[in-house]
Amino acid sequence: MKKATVITYGCQMNVNESAKMKKIFENLGYEITENIRESDAIFLNTCTVREGAATQIYGKLGELMQIKAKRGSIIGVTGCFAQEQGKELLKKFPVIDIVMGNQNIGRLPQAIENIENQTEKHVVFTDHEDDLPPRLDADFGSDQTASIAISYGCNNFCTFCIVPYVRGRERSVPLEEIVRDVEQYVKKGAKEIMLLGQNVNSYGHDFKNGDTFARLLTEICKVDGDFIVRFVSPHPRDFTDDVIDVIAKEEKIAKCLHLPLQSGSSQILKRMNRGYTKEQYLALAHKIQNSIPGVALTTDIIVGFPGETEQDFLDTLEVVREINYDNAFMFMYSIRQGTRAASMQEQIPEDTKKERLQKLMDVQARCSYKESQKYRGKTVRVLVEGESKKNKEVLSGRTSTNKIVLFQAPISLKGSFVNVEIYECKTWTLYGKLV
Repeated sequence: MKKATVITYGCQMNVNESAKMKKIFENLGYEITENIRESDAIFLNTCTVREGAATQIYGKLGELMQIKAKRGSIIGVTGCFAQEQGKELLKKFPVIDIVMGNQNIGRLPQAIENIENQTEKHVVFTDHEDDLPPRLDADFGSDQTASIAISYGCNNFCTFCIVPYVRGRERSVPLEEIVRDVEQYVKKGAKEIMLLGQNVNSYGHDFKNGDTFARLLTEICKVDGDFIVRFVSPHPRDFTDDVIDVIAKEEKIAKCLHLPLQSGSSQILKRMNRGYTKEQYLALAHKIQNSIPGVALTTDIIVGFPGETEQDFLDTLEVVREINYDNAFMFMYSIRQGTRAASMQEQIPEDTKKERLQKLMDVQARCSYKESQKYRGKTVRVLVEGESKKNKEVLSGRTSTNKIVLFQAPISLKGSFVNVEIYECKTWTLYGKLV
């Protein structure tokens, strides 16, 4: 039997699309393997959000050149980097057989057939498709977790981001299809449903039937079964009161919300084209905290955006301290060619960006530790994920607020919800005993 490998870079949407690609390969008669040296088809599902992604991908392609020389393996590059580069990738790396944008993975069988039959020397599919990608009963690498794309593309055009240029305009998946997917995964034993989109809370804006993200969440929660719903990523500008109300009311929706800040300076937010001010963001965050008791907020923050002054950075630290995020994904700004920010004046020196990032990380670590201490002595509901990677003698699970909990219990509890009493709280991990 022929074998295929799919290597994934980037976001959870890419993880979802890689799972679909693996399913397509299985339907074509391939066995999925992680060993690239025994693969007859090797695909890199790529990211282009950060500049360093190209270096990573080029390095892997250099390695694959040797494997292709020995085995004659089909080499493919898919995802956002492939969408952005197109035929230019073939000029740099003739070893590549297939270049395919993320909106074209439904054409993977045709591309493989053309290469296997030598109909074409190279296949390039990077045109923007109006059709939604195929919805397949894919394996997401976990018995208890299933990820479901509810929309594709982005209409926001933040000045630092390449995503709208490579993933196209927003297209929502019909509500009935999503609910049907949830029903199928829950029947198969899924305990965690992850809803994916570049901007999930603008879901339905392209429909004319009144379907909204709040309605979608409500309908999903009507599905029979014991499961939890999570979603990424929302945009603060589109976070409406009805969504907050649904999250507060429905027990099935996780009480951990990702609310990307990007910057705490209204001036920088305007340069980023984020569509909200510092004050508007704070008002929304406090509304969420007041409406959903015990909610955990996480965020994304970029330091060193062009034109960021020391005061702008201090404004960001002020927001971090005021909100007390449970966790944050923190980055130094990196130039992405093709975005408006790439040509902005007042680019910040690397040493300044590094210094600011370290200060931000220190402040956030203190906030995360402070938030963790709130769990001491409490009993929390935990979805058991399996053995801890670092200590096989204990199980690992996550709370509704996405805190990692370690505790002793039989492995037979994997995939079930249990109650755990917390007796020790570290910055990123809680320790408890089964109740």
